Amino acid sequence: MTKTFYITIFIAFLSYYSSTQEKIKASNALLESLINDNVVVGASGGFSIDGKTQWKSAVGYSNKNEKIDFNSGSRVRTASIAKSMTAVAIMQLVEKGLIDLNAPLDRYIPEFIQNGKTKITTKHLLSHTSGIGDYKNDREIENKINYQTLSEAYDVFKNRKLRFEPGTEFYYTSYGYVVLGMLIENISGLSYKDYMQQHIWDVLNMSNTGIEMVDTNEEKSRVIYHRDNRGKIKRAKINNLSNRTPAGGLYSTVDDLILFGNALLNNSLISAETFKLMTQHHSLEKINNGYGLGFYLYGKQPEEGSIIGHNGAQRGTSTQLFVVPSKNVVIVVVSNTSGAIKEVQTVAGNLINIALREE
Repeated sequence: MTKTFYITIFIAFLSYYSSTQEKIKASNALLESLINDNVVVGASGGFSIDGKTQWKSAVGYSNKNEKIDFNSGSRVRTASIAKSMTAVAIMQLVEKGLIDLNAPLDRYIPEFIQNGKTKITTKHLLSHTSGIGDYKNDREIENKINYQTLSEAYDVFKNRKLRFEPGTEFYYTSYGYVVLGMLIENISGLSYKDYMQQHIWDVLNMSNTGIEMVDTNEEKSRVIYHRDNRGKIKRAKINNLSNRTPAGGLYSTVDDLILFGNALLNNSLISAETFKLMTQHHSLEKINNGYGLGFYLYGKQPEEGSIIGHNGAQRGTSTQLFVVPSKNVVIVVVSNTSGAIKEVQTVAGNLINIALREE
């Protein structure tokens, strides 16, 4: 081989290395801005391209008092990213022919109360068009009761009047996903926890994902912060999430959520046809960022759905998962601080631009 050939290869390597280093530098700066602007106590982020993690980093503390650094394996509440996992579990059962998306829900859950003239279906629940309301008051949001079963959690809202006739409007509700958790249990014969463990988390080796149990020593040792109204970050008094487990009662990490995002792209959990169905606009929402089945469809028409995913805003956490199917890109940003969802979403959105930047 000629000397010119080696020089050309070396220059190409330098160019690639320089471009990669610039991506890493820019990504690190974005994540660090969350700390520098006093937005969060700790955060981590990462993105993968074609199934390979190209960048991940962490800033701040998982436990500020004890000076324990945050890292990509630090467990945080996923908040509503849990809805996407629950939706995938439902669609696995649909693929097996065990659930008809358009069948009345009381076919599968006899104790489910149908208060409307139009019967609620699984599709209504997945797309937030069932008419079921959300938390009634702050007491339900900051729940202190430990519900032993999803049926007990359902008892809280089962007799309430629907907000509208099923299928006529969009109204985002975590309680609808509690019912979906019950559906998983009734159809599979497993507890929600066991089904998710066996059919999603174990399949993907998501070893740091599970259901939050506030009465365990592990949970008590986890320090989670929130930002108060005056812009000062203080330690949060943790609420009990057992009234919303399938909708927002899980914990996970950046590493595990990247695994989940990639599973959507490589069809490890559901088929390509099912994923396509989930990312169509099934809701009746008329504003930007429509909703499919368990996923937000980010972007304006005609680009709506070119980026899909879910955010999570909850006591002690702000999270964002983005998936760009056409580019095989997954972006995740999580933090242990509530009140920072806009900033976390902005960072995650800018990471998309960096990930898609040509080498």
